[in-house]
Amino acid sequence: MKFISFGSGSSGNCYYLSTGTDALLIDVGVGIRALKHNFSNYGISFSSIHNILITHDHADHVKSVGSLSSQYNLPVFATHKVHEGIFNNKYIKKKIHEPNINYVEKGKEVKIGDFLVTPFNVPHDSTDNVGYVIKNNGITLSLITDCGHITEEMPEIISDSDYLIIEANHDLKMLENGPYPIYLQNRVKGSYGHLSNGDCAKAIAENASDKLKHIWLCHLSEKNNTPEKARTTVQTALDEEGIRIGEDLKLDVLDRKSPSEIFEL
Repeated sequence: MKFISFGSGSSGNCYYLSTGTDALLIDVGVGIRALKHNFSNYGISFSSIHNILITHDHADHVKSVGSLSSQYNLPVFATHKVHEGIFNNKYIKKKIHEPNINYVEKGKEVKIGDFLVTPFNVPHDSTDNVGYVIKNNGITLSLITDCGHITEEMPEIISDSDYLIIEANHDLKMLENGPYPIYLQNRVKGSYGHLSNGDCAKAIAENASDKLKHIWLCHLSEKNNTPEKARTTVQTALDEEGIRIGEDLKLDVLDRKSPSEIFEL
């Protein structure tokens, strides 16, 4: 499989996953014009995209999903509540056409093109929110983003993953000493807000198995984090468990606005 991030943060989220014969997008919070430009730069045709997965209904994850789905007649998979949230989101002007609305259920594996996909619950202050375990040809990639806290099922998901995309949203000290008002600080660090660098690091260090090959830190805050802080916090926690970055596994931080390189899985 190949993986590309076309944006990871409050300005817009969109991830691309391809088997070579099939491809899907996870979230479409990036503008259509920017996405078309980036696809052209990477030599990717929209005809290769056959399905879209959505995590939740916040605009930075879905603002372009209706437009993209309509323009290319793409099925969109999400839970009932997420689809309802998208429909009711006043910031989403172009809605998903009903024939392209498809439902997934948490904990139930479904075949979507070349992929076996299992949604799981992720606590966040949206209408609903899921992460995804995605399997193809013996490879397991898991996505955990916009996550208020690590749930009881996430340790097993992390330990079963060959590849992991996980939120490292904020540095707690930067958040508490930064420009956000108290109510917004409380929202971000609350149990239905976003995952801190420290909590992300702890979850990985305690649950990473020998099969984990690559970690991508996603959805970093522009005001309350830096790529260096996120990476250092996670690397330090892994070092303490005897897991060496560059030797045992790879660690990358996804940029908020710029596309990543093409990662081979």
